Amino acid sequence: MKQVEDAEILEKFSVERTRQEAFSLLLNKYQQKIYWHIRRLVINHDDTDDLVQDVFVKVWKNLGNFRSDSQLYTWIYRIATNESITFLNKQKRQNNTPLDEVSSEVVESMVEPSYFNGTEIQLKLQRAIQTLPEKQKLIFNMKYFDDMKYEEISEVLGTSVGALKASFHIAVKKIETFMLNEDIRF
Repeated sequence: MKQVEDAEILEKFSVERTRQEAFSLLLNKYQQKIYWHIRRLVINHDDTDDLVQDVFVKVWKNLGNFRSDSQLYTWIYRIATNESITFLNKQKRQNNTPLDEVSSEVVESMVEPSYFNGTEIQLKLQRAIQTLPEKQKLIFNMKYFDDMKYEEISEVLGTSVGALKASFHIAVKKIETFMLNEDIRF
């Protein structure tokens, strides 16, 4: 199936009778990417599904007001990122759990078959990523897994390209150190 352009989606969305079709096209194009972006941040499948639904409800409600001063997918990623951060912060407050403990719970849940069925090195990488501070984790995931350009990440996070490059570099160094020093324990 041919990938539809964002301009076509926006054009169809602006017409009442083709609005549903436009939103279906948008979902087909971005839902899986957004799912995995959120999943890498919140880990749990059910929470991810709920957040994806919340993101696309917000997209539906606000797409008519979308200004084309940014790309559509960076706008959607921004919404997804903000929803994920809000969810994680709410979870930390509700559980009154320090971030270190939340990260270790996440790491332990990764060995469950429902989350992870990759190789030992992939699990080690995921564990390393979970040790990063939240912002570095976001930047690393967007650059490494989503293959986003620094300029696109800058639009999503509202951070300068130079700061993003520095954060990514630091994250990579921390991951390398973790990968070299950590033993896998099951």
